Amino acid sequence: MLKQIILDTETTGLDPKSGHRVIEIGCIEIINRKFTGEQFHVYLNPDRESDEGALAIHGLTTEFLSDKPRFSAVYEDFIHFINDSELLIHNAEFDIKFLDHEIRLLSKDLPNISSCVSKVTDTLQIAREKHPGQRNSLDALVKRYEIGGYDRDLHGALLDSQILGDVYLSMTGGQSTLDFTQTSDQERSKNKQEKANDLSNLNLKVIELDKEELTAHREYLLRMKDETGIDPIGLN
Repeated sequence: MLKQIILDTETTGLDPKSGHRVIEIGCIEIINRKFTGEQFHVYLNPDRESDEGALAIHGLTTEFLSDKPRFSAVYEDFIHFINDSELLIHNAEFDIKFLDHEIRLLSKDLPNISSCVSKVTDTLQIAREKHPGQRNSLDALVKRYEIGGYDRDLHGALLDSQILGDVYLSMTGGQSTLDFTQTSDQERSKNKQEKANDLSNLNLKVIELDKEELTAHREYLLRMKDETGIDPIGLN
């Protein structure tokens, strides 16, 4: 079972060393490349105001956050949700830095985020490898992969996690392959024969790939396997 958690945060500013804090955590669960519907979402009271630039991005005012829980109150539930998963984060260094800072404020004896999960994958790095020299912000990827159906005037951790989930699946080959376990061997054989009959009268031209093209194709499939944990069709 491949358990992945899409994670995003909103913060009061850009640097925890300057006293900035996490004010929203949003997580979406994907198992075997399918959304499960499970999610973790909290707003947090940072005990400080947001910088003007950050406030313009997320719109979470000090007044709105004043009655929200502090990180200490949600820590255990948060760690339980992400435990032993692969975290998928766009520009992972930023979010991990802030979350580790929140943990250290609770206790220096608590494990950091990377110790609680099986792997942290930066989807920004995946995008840069697939689209070198191009803009690879989440907004740019939404346009590139034609991800629609979201109302996004302001950034939000849960909303951005949902969007990133769609982007990640699009970047790495779509959702998991269809489940044919309910189809009998006899039905599959029949369907295969029917398809063969439909093509029997076609004069199809077969184009053979040269050695260089075959090597490049296999390297692409291997990268897809590393990123997704699933053997792509045609790898073996």
